Amino acid sequence: MEFHILRSAREKYQFDDLLFSKTGNVIFANFQAARQFAEKINAFRSKSTDKPTPVAASQINALGLIDEIFHLVVDLYYQENGPELRHNLYLELEKGLGAERLSSTLEYFSMLFPPLDVYKGKTDITSYLAGETEGIPNRELVLEELLMAWLTNVNPAAQPYAELFTDKDLAAHTAYLQVVDGIQIYFKHQPSFGPEKQDLITMLRSPALVVPQSLSGQLGYIRDHWSEIIGKYLYKLLGSLDMIKEEEKAAFFGPGESLVPDYANRTAWADGMPDVERYSPDSDWMPRVVMLAKNSYVWLNQLSRQFQRPIDRLDQIPDEVLDELARWGFSGLWLIGLWERSDASRRIKQMCGNPDAVSSAYSLARYQIAGRLGGEEAYQNLSQRCAARGIRLASDMVPNHMGIDSDWVYEHPDWFISLDYSPFPGYTFNGPDLSQRSGVSINLEDHYYSRSDAAVVFKRYDHGSGQTRYIYHGNDGTSMPWNDTAQLNYLNPQVREAVIQTILDVARRFPIIRFDAAMTLTKKHYQRLWFPQPGTGGDIPSRADFAMSREEFDRAMPEEFWREVVERVAREVPDTLLLAEAFWLMEGYFVRSLGMHRVYNSAFMNMLRNEENEKYRQLIKNTLVYDPQILKRYVNFMNNPDEKTAVEQFGKGDKYFGICTVMATLPGLPMFGHGQIEGYSEKYGMEYYRPYWDEQPDQDLLHRHEREIFPLLHRRWLFADVSNFTLYDFYRASGGVDEDVFAYSNAVGGHAGLVVYNNRFSSTAGWIKGSVPFLEKGAENASLSSRELGNALGLSGGATDYVIFRDYTHQLTYIRPVQEVFERGLYFELQAYQCHVFMDFKIVRGREYEELNRFLGGRGVPDLDAIRREIALGPVLFPLRKLLAIPNLEKLLTQPTQTESNGSESEDVIEGSLQWLTEAGYAALQLTGPIACSPEAGKHSAQLLITELRKLDKAQKSLGLAGMRSTARFAAALDQVSRIDPRFKFVMLLWSLLGNLSGPQALPECAQANRRTLDEAPISRLLIETLTQVGFSDYEAYKQAQAVKWMSALMTWPSQDPLPSAAALLDHWLGDPQFENYIEVNTYNDVRWYNKEKFDQMLTLQQAALFLQSASAAQASTSKLVETLLTYKDVFAQLEEAAQASEYQLDKLRSALA
Repeated sequence: MEFHILRSAREKYQFDDLLFSKTGNVIFANFQAARQFAEKINAFRSKSTDKPTPVAASQINALGLIDEIFHLVVDLYYQENGPELRHNLYLELEKGLGAERLSSTLEYFSMLFPPLDVYKGKTDITSYLAGETEGIPNRELVLEELLMAWLTNVNPAAQPYAELFTDKDLAAHTAYLQVVDGIQIYFKHQPSFGPEKQDLITMLRSPALVVPQSLSGQLGYIRDHWSEIIGKYLYKLLGSLDMIKEEEKAAFFGPGESLVPDYANRTAWADGMPDVERYSPDSDWMPRVVMLAKNSYVWLNQLSRQFQRPIDRLDQIPDEVLDELARWGFSGLWLIGLWERSDASRRIKQMCGNPDAVSSAYSLARYQIAGRLGGEEAYQNLSQRCAARGIRLASDMVPNHMGIDSDWVYEHPDWFISLDYSPFPGYTFNGPDLSQRSGVSINLEDHYYSRSDAAVVFKRYDHGSGQTRYIYHGNDGTSMPWNDTAQLNYLNPQVREAVIQTILDVARRFPIIRFDAAMTLTKKHYQRLWFPQPGTGGDIPSRADFAMSREEFDRAMPEEFWREVVERVAREVPDTLLLAEAFWLMEGYFVRSLGMHRVYNSAFMNMLRNEENEKYRQLIKNTLVYDPQILKRYVNFMNNPDEKTAVEQFGKGDKYFGICTVMATLPGLPMFGHGQIEGYSEKYGMEYYRPYWDEQPDQDLLHRHEREIFPLLHRRWLFADVSNFTLYDFYRASGGVDEDVFAYSNAVGGHAGLVVYNNRFSSTAGWIKGSVPFLEKGAENASLSSRELGNALGLSGGATDYVIFRDYTHQLTYIRPVQEVFERGLYFELQAYQCHVFMDFKIVRGREYEELNRFLGGRGVPDLDAIRREIALGPVLFPLRKLLAIPNLEKLLTQPTQTESNGSESEDVIEGSLQWLTEAGYAALQLTGPIACSPEAGKHSAQLLITELRKLDKAQKSLGLAGMRSTARFAAALDQVSRIDPRFKFVMLLWSLLGNLSGPQALPECAQANRRTLDEAPISRLLIETLTQVGFSDYEAYKQAQAVKWMSALMTWPSQDPLPSAAALLDHWLGDPQFENYIEVNTYNDVRWYNKEKFDQMLTLQQAALFLQSASAAQASTSKLVETLLTYKDVFAQLEEAAQASEYQLDKLRSALA
């Protein structure tokens, strides 16, 4: 490639004479020459104070190529139309301008753009013009060069470089422009040429006229319009376009947007990849793997903090940590960064500002367990302990590259992609020597340390042989070069075999291997990155220099490396799960054709995070139609070590848990990131030795995982496969498919699961019934099929059959008519990010289920049996709900009766409530069976108690209990109930009523019957709801409901004769589970404890209840009441004194009473 350059520019920039041809044109033998030329200019210009724009080597190269192609076109023109046309042109111009004017113009041009011998003084211009080259007069050749100079000067895209070839001086002092006009006129009357049959000059002007501002655009024009005539120059042109792409490549953005694979249009993405089905069969454990990733060093540091002791080695990880992982449902543990790492990587990180960094986990010295982690012995210890808990360990492998100071770089430098010269002349390597071995120096390019550039190579110098290699860093073309790595050369068979042997060695130690950046080693992408086909390069700077045709590359790398890996591992180390990190629409190819067991599915994270729900549903649908088995082999994740944390991407609310649920229930392998479950926000770099943020696990987040996610992980056997996986369209009630709703089911062995999730901050409602199409493979052929929801769930039955199923997310159970599911499907109303996971489908029949379905009306309930019981208890609950309504209870306690207001005998306020009590009591007797209890008698007992309760505020004053030492305890109890905490007055009211529901609680048989009714779950719930409404917290309402129950059953002891001892009473009370729970008996360190506050509260309630019982007994006189109370004072005194001596230990309490 060549073009003309002014003498003044040659002298200014001191270009090497070797760059110039005999004609004086600068020659670029290759891209490296163009870079050296540009570097000369840029080095000179960098000294200027006005800092002119740097020259781009690719643009200089393009100028030279365009000039060379123009020369080719002119030669082809003369070949086709006769060489005499060149001579006739000169004669025609001489005739029109005069011999002297033409000659002087050519002489002046040769002075400005001197041929090499003229420039070096070996000959003068006159002598040169009088001579000839290869039979062609030099005057005619110079005339052609003048034409080329003019074409360059009128090209707008060449103007940034006009300093090198400007024709202003030539135009000012010669007949240059008239010569050019004459050339154009001459060719207007000569034969046309080229694919569009233009005159020669118009043809040569066309690229710049069509694409005036872009040299790459002009090369593209030439490629598209002149490809048939430029022959071998087409490859040069494509390479030049690649070089331009390398220099114009945008900033580094990572893997890029997640795309939906269009399997029907393989040419859009497959590009020569074979469409063959070669799945690797799964071992029985593989489909059920649930993976947890841990950055090894960071995790050990966090465990040290948690357990308050040094945990630095793998064998020091506590058993309880592994027990917890197994309990949560994890069966795979990916330990990131186990191998011995590059020391140079560590030094680089530390020099760049992180003093306690370790090396990057992806810059390896060798595949040996790091000594800092305890080495092979510590690993084997951990591996055995994990295996005992059903957890398999996973290891990273980074086959694309090694660390820049790895053993292989020292011992096998020829295994890496390298040059014996620096690909960019401006690179310098004067920084620290990173080598750990004498005799070899390793230097990064200097601009890395100043962060002003990211060089593509590092320098390796062998002091013994004197050999210098510039080895390329690992690079996937989407990000900065990985500057602590060295790129392996997979065109070398020795490299491929050495890597395979390393993989086999790792497989013998690890049942799961994750291959980092695996897509870079497929033939398609390895060639694209390192040996690009002409016209396809531009991803890694300077690699367009080493373009190869597809045929050349196939000869060098005949087979897919990964296919050979899969076959060798299957043969030599079977039962190893191979997992590939792959992007760029390679996912299906990796599992279906290359045979990897699992492959990354980054679209899951990216699309669901961005709520690109229609795209992700389309991805699933496309895959189901092409080959559903691919879905089974996806690794779905919400973050990974290269991405932002799950908390940052998804938050901690319903959206996070909805998508996490989908991850746990879709076919494939769910993978959780380090810190995801704990809610950590810090992203851990691959060089981190410890976390830098002081974070504690979010207990609420952790507990919600325990409720909603971990139970699903233990059900992976239900969701992992695709044989019965079914995806549904969610049809809105208003019409149309709601693409934001993911609805799918799976089934195995008579068990089914159904998941419905709305991934949008908006509500929706609709039905699911029929599935989207999926490919069903038969013995001989495959065809598209679909399923109905009822069939997919394995339902059957007729008009009288019902299906019961459980929502594991919300812990609710539902019932639906089977016939409705088949005819209409299932209807859902979904709030923003609402999710349901339905399992435990069961067919039932009978009239009771018909009644249950009608009663629920589509609602889900926590306990279906409780609702069935609630229906049976309807005659009891209906009057009780009216009785326990808060306004009614308040009236019972506060509204004056007619007796109290005007002396009438009527008791209307109490009477109405007692009527409801009696109605409920009779209904309860129908359920408990025939016993000798009378609700009427119970009503009378309740009425007496309520009467005394209403007078409680005045009772202790009128009786003077507080003034007597012997009754002070009773006075304090009554004060607590009536004045200090009036809520307890409602507790006593509920006991007064419900304790006499089916008969007087003083009768043991009736007391037990009443208690059985109160223990019914629906009645317990009503009691708790009532207590909540009077002001108790949920927990305290639950506790006081217990008090109502145990008082109803245990307050028969005051009527016993003789009166039981305090010790006997306590033993009797502790026989009641509700009583024991109320005082919070618990065991800690083999000691049984109880709660002081609840014990004191129990005594208060007992004394208040005893007072009401005694006061209501035959309308006792004041003296009789006081006498009765004095009978019981010793019992409570003994209980209080024993409690004070017990130190809240139950055994000591009993001993004190004994």
